[in-house]
Amino acid sequence: MDIDTRALFAPMVINGHTVKNRFSVAPMTRISATEDGRATERMTRYYERFAQGGFGTVITEGIYTDQAFSQGYVHQPGMTDQTQASAWTPVVRGIKAHGTLAIAQLMHAGAISQHNRFRDSTVGPSPVQPKGEQMTFYHGKDRYVLPSAMKEDQIADAINGFAESAGRAIEVAGFDAVEIHGANGYLLDQFLTEYANARTDQWGGATENRVRLILETLKAVRARVGAKVPVGVRLSQAKVNDYHHKWAGAERDAEIIFGSLADAGADFIHVTEFEAWQPAFAKGGPSLMRLAKRYAPKAVILANGSLHDIERATAALNEGADILTIGRGALANPDLPRRLSDRNALNAFDPAILGPIADVKETELAT
Repeated sequence: MDIDTRALFAPMVINGHTVKNRFSVAPMTRISATEDGRATERMTRYYERFAQGGFGTVITEGIYTDQAFSQGYVHQPGMTDQTQASAWTPVVRGIKAHGTLAIAQLMHAGAISQHNRFRDSTVGPSPVQPKGEQMTFYHGKDRYVLPSAMKEDQIADAINGFAESAGRAIEVAGFDAVEIHGANGYLLDQFLTEYANARTDQWGGATENRVRLILETLKAVRARVGAKVPVGVRLSQAKVNDYHHKWAGAERDAEIIFGSLADAGADFIHVTEFEAWQPAFAKGGPSLMRLAKRYAPKAVILANGSLHDIERATAALNEGADILTIGRGALANPDLPRRLSDRNALNAFDPAILGPIADVKETELAT
């Protein structure tokens, strides 16, 4: 089939920043920083290959935001002080050297933290045992521990951690944009999730309250970095510890969540599903990326979920997506945009890349 791929290679503007094509590397946890959270030379080489391979945007793995409860994994990179921020500078320089937009994803693990060198306990919206078990390829073992319910001052500190880390990411590390991680079961998503959030205060109950922490974080980050820096939010239904979760209010929740992000001024919204084109809720209904575009029409929509196939990628642009974020396909094909442009075959993803531990392997960097 002769597919018209011109739209995939057309530029896109996000809050005054031009992206050269519609392909982005998705954020993927690779636990390859130093023990004290500094980005490494290996990470510099890892990220630069995607930019060399033609990706218009690179979104980093989740970067922890404070020296309290945010860290989630052993050897996770941070952005909590000048030292950690400065260590990102060569990584960012390598990405931007190829005309690629560099986005820092900021993350607070909350109740599903598997390792934190600053604390020996976890926090979340409520003292609810997280589902599932820790991920062994990130050095996890056994069940998640029971979190303590966050107090008001701890919530304020978490919001401030996002904002100050965003400032360092832009001003010290040199990133172009910031993505707030509100997906996949981490802290902001825990507040959004009805079974994890049993609060009866302003942060719990109705969806409008449960989305409040995401909105307040977005507002604080915006105030810290200014109006000209692209700021977005990543959202999902599924979680790393609950793959099949769906928003309890279905499309009504989507309207509230996406609509409130639009009202709060999110420059982009990044939605992720296992297969991005599948109905978000009822059979035959709209996908999550279509709902995001419907209820936040002025935001740039990033979509993630098995979109490395050229037919799926092209179709997604007609389904509400503006930019496609590629995970497994990018790991197997760091030059995926060039391959698709030249109509060359893609390498199949080999799960061994992420095993037995999901750190960056020298074999990846040699390809």
